[in-house]
Amino acid sequence: MLLLTAGCAAPISVTKVTPQESYRELRQNALSTSEPGETTKIVLRRFALTKQFEDDPAAAIQALHNVTASTPGRSDTLFALAELSFLHARQTHSRPHYLAAAVYALAFLLPEEEDRDVSLVDRRARVAADLYNTALAEAFRSADGARVEPRSGTYPLPFGQLDVTFDESSLWYGQRYLYDFVPESEFKVEGLRNSYRQSGLGAPLVARTATADGQEGADLVGPRVRAPSTLLLKVDHPREQIRGTQLQGHLEVRKMTQSSMVTLDDQRLPVELDYTTALALTLVDARPWESELSRLLGTALHVKQPTRLAALHPHQRGRIPVVLIHGTASSPATWADTMNDLLSYREFRDRYEIWAFMYDTGNPIAYSSMLLRRALVQAVTTLDPDGTDRCLRQMVLVGHSQGGLLTKMTVIDSGSRFWDGISSTPFEEARLSPGSRALLGEGLFVKPLPFVPRVVFMSTPHRGSYLAGPQFVRRLAQRLIAFPGDLLSLSGDLIGLGGEVRSEVGMQRLPTSIDNMSPNHPFVKTISTIPIAPGVSAHSIIAVKGDGPVESGSDGVVKYQSAHIDGVESELVIRSGHSVQQTAPAVQELLRILQEHASHVTCGEGPGDEPATTAREGAASGASALAGQGP
Repeated sequence: MLLLTAGCAAPISVTKVTPQESYRELRQNALSTSEPGETTKIVLRRFALTKQFEDDPAAAIQALHNVTASTPGRSDTLFALAELSFLHARQTHSRPHYLAAAVYALAFLLPEEEDRDVSLVDRRARVAADLYNTALAEAFRSADGARVEPRSGTYPLPFGQLDVTFDESSLWYGQRYLYDFVPESEFKVEGLRNSYRQSGLGAPLVARTATADGQEGADLVGPRVRAPSTLLLKVDHPREQIRGTQLQGHLEVRKMTQSSMVTLDDQRLPVELDYTTALALTLVDARPWESELSRLLGTALHVKQPTRLAALHPHQRGRIPVVLIHGTASSPATWADTMNDLLSYREFRDRYEIWAFMYDTGNPIAYSSMLLRRALVQAVTTLDPDGTDRCLRQMVLVGHSQGGLLTKMTVIDSGSRFWDGISSTPFEEARLSPGSRALLGEGLFVKPLPFVPRVVFMSTPHRGSYLAGPQFVRRLAQRLIAFPGDLLSLSGDLIGLGGEVRSEVGMQRLPTSIDNMSPNHPFVKTISTIPIAPGVSAHSIIAVKGDGPVESGSDGVVKYQSAHIDGVESELVIRSGHSVQQTAPAVQELLRILQEHASHVTCGEGPGDEPATTAREGAASGASALAGQGP
């Protein structure tokens, strides 16, 4: 009776679970836990290898490899081999098993024509790509584990060996080379609005850069810039190769400036790439926010900061520079979210590159704008000496706050109006030293830069800022802000002019940028009357706080009536404080403007599998003849 009763008992049951519990079980794998996923457990049970994997993982993996090598088209066992090899490698630090995990995962993702049974919606495909990416970085770790070292060589596998060739030319990044690769997964980014990563194939890395000759500055890329890159191992027809013991592979480093797709066994696949971590590390290493006060006060803090253009990546022919110019007591760090968001768009990366201008924001605006124009002219001359890179001559300048005034100074023909606001004596007759005459001529007599056809103003005080109006604010700034030596010499010459200087200017000392932005100062009154040059497209992004009428509003620093100018192609008002450049709507508007600009420009190569020609490869001797500045 007991035996009969036991035979009638139901050995199978079903338990009701929530959708979340079901999803978690389906998504469990070797990357997220210390156990293989359910599909791999099924393979172990099917071949009676569960107990052996617990007791002797390496032997179980070899047994499963033998089954797979003798039976073509086994996607299920290939995936299981990738996951089991990864688990064993993580537990034992076995490089051969990490490398095998990458090869198995690649074989799963690249089936032969006759056994293409991996669907695009197969959840194992994403896990296999992640296994490949993670295992690849671990397989090429340095001896001390601190970095990833891609190199040629013969590497052992649990079932044979892999001969790897490494394309060392892939380390070149314009005029620089990449070194000190660290997996992106080792970092957690905080402080940026979004974190961007393109899902695909390859181990995302962050690299340092250096020039071959040790000289910095020619390509605008600073020594602290970190470059996003991706390590790829290519194994042609991996399913066929793993049936033997001698495998051939090719290793290369892909950069963000290359195509976001790669061809493997005639299949076009996206490249895994992290856009945010490298930017964050660059800013953390440079720490530009720490110099914002010293850049306002100048040498008063005894901190010498170079005024310069800086680029996130080496210039490529066929890419249009977008130059970001920060405002008062600020730095390129205020553009961090803007840069991060822009780089997340493939359309932007295919057509544009980002530059930033750093300057001492307490200096007279005419002086700072002169340094900006010098830097831009020098960059164009250096990067394209033979004058054949048309994209380089289609720059878009984007200025926030005071940076917008610097931007405007690149696209106007001032004539003698700035000088006339200072003195009633003709410039040619003024009693000035040769050095002061040259400095004033370059700073006050400006013509449009021929390579800047489009500008964007953000919260720009075209008619001054009411915060700079009170006299005590300007006097305090005058006491605190120190000028560089050439401006001190100029100040002495202007004082010596005596009655030749207009009384309302008050040249007991040179004006600071705060003076210049006072609504009644001659500089801002003059620049507000000068139109943007014909042929230049301008756009305004204006911030207004609160929900009151726009026309009477302000962003807390600049009133709408000051930021608004006639004749622009577009004007967008965003409900925001003064730092509008950090807001998502401003980024979207800037992206729209850049898309419009790109649609009107045909100037270079499009993206492809091969990198666009770099300045290092395309430069020739000689110099471009650019429009002269000053009278």
